[in-house]
Amino acid sequence: MNIPIKIAGIGFQVPKTVITNDDLTKILDTSDEWIKTRTGIEKRHVLSGNETAVELGIEAGKKALSKSGIPASEIDYIICAASLGTHIYPSTACEIQRAIDAKNAACFDITAACSGLIYSMGIARGLIKSGMAKNILIVATDAVSRCVDWTDRASCVLFGDGAGSMMLTVSDDEQDDILAIDLKAEGHIGHHIQMATPGKNCPLVEPNDEPKMFVNMDGKEVYKYVVTKLPNYIEKCVEKSGLKMDEIDYLVPHQANLRIIEALEKRLNFNPENVMSNIKDYANTSAASIPITLVESIENNKMKLPCSAILTGFGAGMTVGTAVVRLREGIV
Repeated sequence: MNIPIKIAGIGFQVPKTVITNDDLTKILDTSDEWIKTRTGIEKRHVLSGNETAVELGIEAGKKALSKSGIPASEIDYIICAASLGTHIYPSTACEIQRAIDAKNAACFDITAACSGLIYSMGIARGLIKSGMAKNILIVATDAVSRCVDWTDRASCVLFGDGAGSMMLTVSDDEQDDILAIDLKAEGHIGHHIQMATPGKNCPLVEPNDEPKMFVNMDGKEVYKYVVTKLPNYIEKCVEKSGLKMDEIDYLVPHQANLRIIEALEKRLNFNPENVMSNIKDYANTSAASIPITLVESIENNKMKLPCSAILTGFGAGMTVGTAVVRLREGIV
């Protein structure tokens, strides 16, 4: 089967609370200049009080659904990229299903960290093209701020919270909006980004070493991997799409670090004006960063619709996902 797929709507939601670099100097031995120079980040949105990643995901999902014009009752699947959701179970997808009354949707979460949106797109694409589904809501939502060590200036300054969403459906014309997707995983270097799960052994057996519940990352090794490997993976995905690099309008990379984004831009010979970045305002929002960047770039008229774009993410695993897409008017 070769069922064409339409990207019918995208949306995002971030918490209202903003923490600037200057705010962080109250709890860390750091400065605005130190953070900006190394990361490109100026501020980030974070959850406060009893706010949750699920709530962000619900609001982001509603926005994509509204743009698509598809009733919640007609969603066949909800797929959530939620490495750091509110609960291990019920899944974030099931919690979103309840909130939006998508009572006919099958629901599950995936863990691919910052590559999660692209991985979810790959799964959704397979379900639609096989005829198993017609309408799929993807939501990427994480609360990374609750899983970092706020005494470690090298890591905690990098992250913010947020949610992004995408509604995929069977295209009502002959155009396929997802031209190619390429997914990779290189588990042999997965130790470069880690976070343990909590848990104690039964009191009747020997006690275990209780892990620390913090994101742990080797930034130098991640940078080296991304700038060495990712450009080649992107070029192969573009080749698979049937387009040439100079035929693609925009590059929308995962917002991990401005230095990485600039390195990709140079390696791929992309015009800087056509490389979308908002890391200075949101920091690294994990799998939500690509849809947040997409929506904001379109709303700010940095991306002109209709257009073609490369969406690419990388994260813990190590996982990598790249998609070459066409974006229509009216999706935001």
